Amino acid sequence: MFSVGDKVVYPMHGAGVIEAIEEKEVLGEKRKYYIMRLPIGNMKVMVPITSGSNLGLREVIDAREVDRVITILQDRSDVVTTNWSLRYRQHLEKIKSGNIFEVAEVVRNLSLREKEKGLSTGERKMLDTARQILLSELSLAREGESAEGMLARVLG
Repeated sequence: MFSVGDKVVYPMHGAGVIEAIEEKEVLGEKRKYYIMRLPIGNMKVMVPITSGSNLGLREVIDAREVDRVITILQDRSDVVTTNWSLRYRQHLEKIKSGNIFEVAEVVRNLSLREKEKGLSTGERKMLDTARQILLSELSLAREGESAEGMLARVLG
């Protein structure tokens, strides 16, 4: 269970801070919810406490793990399939997983592909989504350092 002030990641939405834990009635049922503020897009989400782990809610990575993300972003040895639909499905599964390292792979792969061959509209949107998720977590993991600047330096 998380507490007010904890930095957590909500897969497919990104990282945020739990601002409150409140009991709300939704569809006639009273439940306790984490009230999270996501810095990217200044969005607020309510996550049922009882469903948090099932939805993949987890703590933000620490500084050591940020270094691992940077290593993944810099690695150019991964070969991604040229089959568009297979590549799209694989990347979507990685984003849905909520695993920051897999999201970093998607950002790296699509950023490289964008530079080399360009992206379809669907992959462009996927890259934007993955970047936002990655940036939201990196910005909370390394407060005081520009996550966008770090990403720009690493992806060059």
